[in-house]
Amino acid sequence: MRLSLNRIEAKFKELQNNKKKAFMPYICAGDPTLDLSRKLLLTLEKAGADLIEFGIPFSDPVADGPTIQKASERSLYHGTSLDQILNLVSDLRSETDIPITLMGYYNPIFQMGVEGFCQRAMEVGADGIIIVDLPPEEAEALLEAVSDCDLATIFLVAPTSTSNRIVRIAELSKGFIYCVSVTGVTGVRNVISDEVRSMVTEIRKHTGKPICVGFGVSTPDQAKRVAQIADGVIVGSAIVKVIEENLDDESAMLLNVKRFAEGLAKSVKEITVP
Repeated sequence: MRLSLNRIEAKFKELQNNKKKAFMPYICAGDPTLDLSRKLLLTLEKAGADLIEFGIPFSDPVADGPTIQKASERSLYHGTSLDQILNLVSDLRSETDIPITLMGYYNPIFQMGVEGFCQRAMEVGADGIIIVDLPPEEAEALLEAVSDCDLATIFLVAPTSTSNRIVRIAELSKGFIYCVSVTGVTGVRNVISDEVRSMVTEIRKHTGKPICVGFGVSTPDQAKRVAQIADGVIVGSAIVKVIEENLDDESAMLLNVKRFAEGLAKSVKEITVP
């Protein structure tokens, strides 16, 4: 029996009590190196991140656009493994208590062994798992493996999700529900679809769990608009793009990521819960 909240749940409870919204950046572990992704994660926390999505690189990231695909390629080029990523999370726990959600594809986790992965992820201090190509209908092994672990399972609601499917996802998701703002792959978008508001409204009919919106959020203005609707804002490709633009200069990379993330965090924090 659980006696305390998972770090993700505790963070959303804290934000709710303070009438604030969550800023959740994504970076790919090992991009461009494991040591730099450690520094980037800590930099994002200092810039105002409330939670972190830590991507597991994969050779065939079908849900990702070119920017995150290239980040995966850079990470894999240096030989980044799932085992190394879990070791890095363990190392990070001596420096930060920020909630960390691992996000990736099923194949690397299946190769490690679902039960072994979940147990190890919990032991090293990861707080949640998002597997983008594992629908809830096929997640029995994962759900069974996490039943004895304090690891939140987060599923994705897409614009094409039916009401029945949303109900099922809401039941199975722990920590928060990931609302995908667009049909298609990750990537920077010039505008955020007007459908996001109706999607979040529909999800709220079925659950009181926090709802975070991602895929396409790329500017402070967009982040502010999403924060007016959802409980949390997820930004990935736009941050990874800043990393890509500064690969030859570590200091510039960390500085520019910090400045960009600070602008996003400021916009999200300007929105208060009534």
